[in-house]
Formats: sequence, C-alpha cells, structure tokens
Amino acid sequence: MQCMDELIRQVTVNCAESGLLLLRVRDEVRMTIAAYQALYESSVAFGLRKALQAEVGKANMEVRIQQNKCEVNEKKEIDRKAYEEKKHAEEIAYFTRSNKQLKAQLEAFLAPAKK
Repeated sequence: MQCMDELIRQVTVNCAESGLLLLRVRDEVRMTIAAYQALYESSVAFGLRKALQAEVGKANMEVRIQQNKCEVNEKKEIDRKAYEEKKHAEEIAYFTRSNKQLKAQLEAFLAPAKK
C-alpha cells in the first residue's frame, strides 16, 4: 500500500484529477478488501457454528440409536420369554395328558387284579 500511496502522490503532482482518481480507486480497493475480509470472517464463524451443531446433532443421534438398540433388545427378550413360557405351558399340558393316560392305563391294568 505504501507503493500505491507514493504513486498517487507522484501522479497528483503532475495531474491533480488523475491523482484524485487513483485515490478513489485505492479507497475502493481498501473497502473491497475490508468487505471480503468481513465476509470471510463471517463465513468462518458460520462454518464453526454449523460444525458445532453437527457435533451436538451427532451426539443426540448416537443417544437415540443406543436407546433404539435397547428397546429392540428388550422387545426381543420379551418375545423370547413369551415363547419360552408358551413352550413350557405346552410341555406341562403334554406331560399332564400323558400322566392321566398312564394313570388310566395303570388303573385299568390293576382293576381286574383286584377282583
């Protein structure tokens, strides 16, 4: 920028209008650079905010996934327990019927011997 200032000074000595024009160009360039710098800083801040939001969202999603896994495991366990209970009840019914049949056969076998 010092080079530009010196150039403006030298041109202004020779032609005031050209010097003023260069001065305006320099000021426009400075304002443009400042605007780009502000835009860059704003976009960096926006990017950081979005990255932090993504991290929080990721953590929340991991918690929800873990909860869903627990719920699925609980449902599987409930289903397995219901299946085991049903199977056990069927076995009890089967053995009860078998016991009644065997008891009836035994009584039938022992009944003629008593007479």
